Amino acid sequence: MELKPVRSVLYMPASNAKAIAKARILDCDAVILDLEDAVGPDEKVDARIRALEAVREGGFGHRQVVVRVNGLDTPWGREDMEAIAASAVAPNAVLAPKISTAGDVHAYDALMASLPPATQLWIMIETARSIFTLPAIADAAQETRLAAFVMGTNDLCKETNARLVAGRAALVPQLCMAVTAAKMAGLAIIDGVYNELQNAAGLEAECRQALEFGFDGKTLIHPNQIDIANSVFSPTEAEIGFAKAVIEAFEKPENASAGVLKVDGKMVELLHLEQCRRLMAVARSLTR
Repeated sequence: MELKPVRSVLYMPASNAKAIAKARILDCDAVILDLEDAVGPDEKVDARIRALEAVREGGFGHRQVVVRVNGLDTPWGREDMEAIAASAVAPNAVLAPKISTAGDVHAYDALMASLPPATQLWIMIETARSIFTLPAIADAAQETRLAAFVMGTNDLCKETNARLVAGRAALVPQLCMAVTAAKMAGLAIIDGVYNELQNAAGLEAECRQALEFGFDGKTLIHPNQIDIANSVFSPTEAEIGFAKAVIEAFEKPENASAGVLKVDGKMVELLHLEQCRRLMAVARSLTR
């Protein structure tokens, strides 16, 4: 399956036509047209109409277009899903909020039955209960179109009364558990937002932490955050060079049965070969 980069995933309020138009020219990997948190109750219906019009009009180029719907326990969630299902052009993905159980995944998936198979289901991991049901939620991907976890770190902190400070110590266990569950099921996983718009150093540090934990990218709330996220989550020239060297070493006929090799002064095993192949696949996906 082709790898689609999700280094930078930008939330845009679907109620804001100017923001949607601007998203078509920004260098993010994906745009989330948000019908949920970014839209007030009185604007929900108009935002839904505007989001689906934007999807039909297209023009987003390489960017994946994702629509975040309202929860099915709200007055708008089911109508959001029905409108998307009835639309002539589907988004690349639907993002479902506040998923707590595998049953929640199946509920959204059932409402996507008429959509093209390529339309994915992304889900928000942002409730306290979801952390304790992560394996079952991830396993739901075997029977649904679930393709990605998106962390809702602000909501997690709200539910647990944790403090979202530099280093995110209170969230480290939850973040690592979510990454492990996602990778277990072969899903992409995207980190939560960084709230300090003028703190570039803080954003970079949090992106690097997420990269170290195993995240594939970060959700963003402002265009000025895109370049940092793209830079941090892109393989470096040194990483690409080493990956090529490892792959070439294992491909040599004399190493056909080797399980361990020495490359550039480092011991590498077959598991490192798999990691290097994945890194090269990611690097190739960024060539556009």
